[in-house]
Amino acid sequence: MLNVAIIGTGNISRLHIEAYLTFPKRCKITHLVDIYPEKGEQKKKDFKLDAEVYDNYRAILKDPDIDLVSICTPPYVHAEIAIAFLKTGKNVIVEKPMAASLEECDAMIRAAKKSGKVFSPIAQNRFRDPIMNLKKTLDSGLIGKVVHAQIDSFWWRGHCYYDLWWRGTWEKEGGGCTLNHAVHHIDMLGWMLGRPSRVSAILSNTSHDNAEVEDISVAAMVYKGKPEGLCAKGALVQVTSSVIHHGEEQQLIFQGEKARISAPWKVYASVSKPNGFPDEEKDLEKELTRYYESLPRLEHTAHTGQIDNVISAIERGDDYLIKGEDGRLTIELITAIYKAGAEGRIVDLPLKKSDPFYTVEGIMDKVPHFYKKTASVNDFAGSITVGSSYGTAKLKS
Repeated sequence: MLNVAIIGTGNISRLHIEAYLTFPKRCKITHLVDIYPEKGEQKKKDFKLDAEVYDNYRAILKDPDIDLVSICTPPYVHAEIAIAFLKTGKNVIVEKPMAASLEECDAMIRAAKKSGKVFSPIAQNRFRDPIMNLKKTLDSGLIGKVVHAQIDSFWWRGHCYYDLWWRGTWEKEGGGCTLNHAVHHIDMLGWMLGRPSRVSAILSNTSHDNAEVEDISVAAMVYKGKPEGLCAKGALVQVTSSVIHHGEEQQLIFQGEKARISAPWKVYASVSKPNGFPDEEKDLEKELTRYYESLPRLEHTAHTGQIDNVISAIERGDDYLIKGEDGRLTIELITAIYKAGAEGRIVDLPLKKSDPFYTVEGIMDKVPHFYKKTASVNDFAGSITVGSSYGTAKLKS
């Protein structure tokens, strides 16, 4: 039985709590921590938890009975808290984004390696059947090399969204929609295709004059292409990160040499007529659909799937899907978008430690501050949206 501490009891913590409660014979939530302890007390009441509530994570750092920690705080303290618990021998799950800079990511990875404990940044969309099976279908090679991908991280957030005390500033939120919303889709892109070689981008804020950060970015990425890789030489990827898109229609589309596939699932294959115009290749479409539909379904999905994966790694020493290096790649791609957008030029990857954008201080010094934050509230009531399930209705918590 693993004893679990939840650090930060805002909206996203609900998904962690529900996930842990799915496995009552394997884990128990014993500690809740929030700088506003009344929020912890409310979660304790809502979920009928037998847990102690604290207002400072340092009070439980050395508690020998804690086995696993879920960090659900604002991004600017992810690294500090994760490193502190890893140093005291705790396994750690940290919410997205993993950290606010590559420097912080590297410090977290070092602490995890030194501790020998499980360290997993949240990327729960990998544990969705449409995403997992899209990845497997890409890996099958049935569509040939990828020549183009379209990543639409479309969300919509009202003006007051950035009134929450930690949102809308580079210092505390670490960035805008590219870091805190498109992080999901950029993680999936990195998982499926790896690191591109060059990135260009434009950043803007069209609708939220109470935030320093961007509410839309558009990026283009190019891949060198390797014989053993999934991408053709010169393959292009376009990534739109937004909180100004009504309907929140999120998708990942991969155009291969032979066919296109996507999440939500859609397939189309073309062959050339004698004049170069397309004919539909229905046999390949059927083959791709058969392959996709034959893949096994996950027993647990989203946050519950990832937390199950981590618990299994702790219990049995199993390998686990999402490690610190995975979270770091996502932050590197996001940082490259910020650098390209701020400097108005194409950025080469990988980013070097000598780059000003390697640190939080360097990022804050270089990025555009679109507006000043004009309001600050401690909490919001009501439900939140956590993105597409890529086949069914939008999830809410």
